[in-house]
Amino acid sequence: MEFGAHLPLIVFDGAPRSLGDLVSFARRAAALDYRYLCANDHLLFGRPWLDGPTALAATLEASAGMTLATTVALPVVRGPVQTAKLFSALQLLSGGRLIAGVGPGSSREDYAAASLPFEERWKRFDESIRALRSLLDADAGGFSGTFYSTDGISIEPRPAAPPIWIASWGSAARLRQVARLGDGWLASGYNTTPAAFRGNADALPDAFPNAIATMWLYVTESRRSRERILSDVLAPALNRPVEALAELPLPIGSAEQCAERLSAFAGAGAQRVFVWPLTDELRQLEAFAQDVAPLVAGEAA
Repeated sequence: MEFGAHLPLIVFDGAPRSLGDLVSFARRAAALDYRYLCANDHLLFGRPWLDGPTALAATLEASAGMTLATTVALPVVRGPVQTAKLFSALQLLSGGRLIAGVGPGSSREDYAAASLPFEERWKRFDESIRALRSLLDADAGGFSGTFYSTDGISIEPRPAAPPIWIASWGSAARLRQVARLGDGWLASGYNTTPAAFRGNADALPDAFPNAIATMWLYVTESRRSRERILSDVLAPALNRPVEALAELPLPIGSAEQCAERLSAFAGAGAQRVFVWPLTDELRQLEAFAQDVAPLVAGEAA
């Protein structure tokens, strides 16, 4: 199992992260041998949220040799042409280190802000993937659908097309879409379990690349600190009952508990996990790399 780290885009408390904070985070993650640097995408959220693709671009140099991943970008909300343009820029400026993770998004607020009907998100998303491939791959040809057309549009400069990974929480219809249109699958850390992940992975082609994104992380030997993180930080941010979050196999707790939970995902076929530290990000990056990762069964050497 390989590990990546999400940039700290959400303001859980205090002031928004500065450029220096993001650069320090990326440099520390690279030094600790995290393999991926990730950024999520929302227009609106229950907490202040830095723009993900912008933050990823701002840390390109600091990310050293890490693979960059959007986890995920929203081509329906942003528009497939605009999304293709940002993907081509990230791919070019990073020297070809991008995984273009995409999803329809689950926020009605994002769709309302973009003046788009939320009920059309799946039909639009299916077309947006085809439009992205047409725009990013010089050999793909044009695309014309109900919602989008790329006829006569050329994104320049156009580097080698990045792989497109598709996010899915695991419904049968969405996994068929992942297998049909994607180069990889992104699962959601707080919307799956090892058993569910195994069942979903089995529905995809053999050796199909996968990762679990947005895996909330907080390493602590204190039960009180664990409960505080769940009740005061994560539950309000996600607008979910703390009892429901406590039942999820998230790496929140002691180093041994975190390692056991991630080992279960490794045993279920998870190839990569992208952790998102909940506050005190640099110390949490270090605690995970030093105290948790060496205990995870199936960790990549």
